[in-house]
Amino acid sequence: MKIDFITLFKPMFAEVLASSIMGRAREKGLVSFGFSNPRDFSRDKHKRVDDRPYGGGPGMLLKAGPVAAAIKSVAKHSSWVVYLSPHGAPFSARAAQRLSKERHLILVCGHYEGVDARLSSLFDEEISIGDYVLTGGELPAMVVADAAVRLIPGVLKSEETVRCESFSLPGLEHPQYTRPRSWRGRKVPGVLLSGDHGKISAWKERASRRLTLKKRPDLLPGNRISTIKQ
Repeated sequence: MKIDFITLFKPMFAEVLASSIMGRAREKGLVSFGFSNPRDFSRDKHKRVDDRPYGGGPGMLLKAGPVAAAIKSVAKHSSWVVYLSPHGAPFSARAAQRLSKERHLILVCGHYEGVDARLSSLFDEEISIGDYVLTGGELPAMVVADAAVRLIPGVLKSEETVRCESFSLPGLEHPQYTRPRSWRGRKVPGVLLSGDHGKISAWKERASRRLTLKKRPDLLPGNRISTIKQ
């Protein structure tokens, strides 16, 4: 997979893309990253890429021309262009799985008050990572990239890890424990120390359901108010 970021702030990505699973995926040759800066395509002598919105209103908008040129500079026939926007569909595990199968992702990071609405014809989809306001689209782009890259076959050591994660199952993953067996008076459930795989599996299933009912009942199958799985 190739991921190109359309961003004014490339330095923000350096540590994230070089570390942990993202860095290992790149070292294995399973993913590569590129950048295109709209400022490099500005025709303004001062390299400005923003302007005031018609009709008034607070803040500035990214102009259509530089952003479109930045996208065109990296786009291919197989590219899938995603704009990170508060207007987008909520990001989900299912969306991450779908994006992980793309050969070339272009993640467009807005800034200021967003981008000129006429750019929408260049986007294959818009994605939001939550109902809150961020300074720009760089952090959402990192979230989407990380969630998608880790699902590429071969990135994680075990495919079982992916299958058993929260949001890959109908509910949250069961609670997990490690050494020591007792910490601050709280002990690891005895069944996990029993070695009886049948009992352990049954406990995990019950514990998963209890945790989901307590923290995220909207994730359970058949719940009409589900907002995460799409």
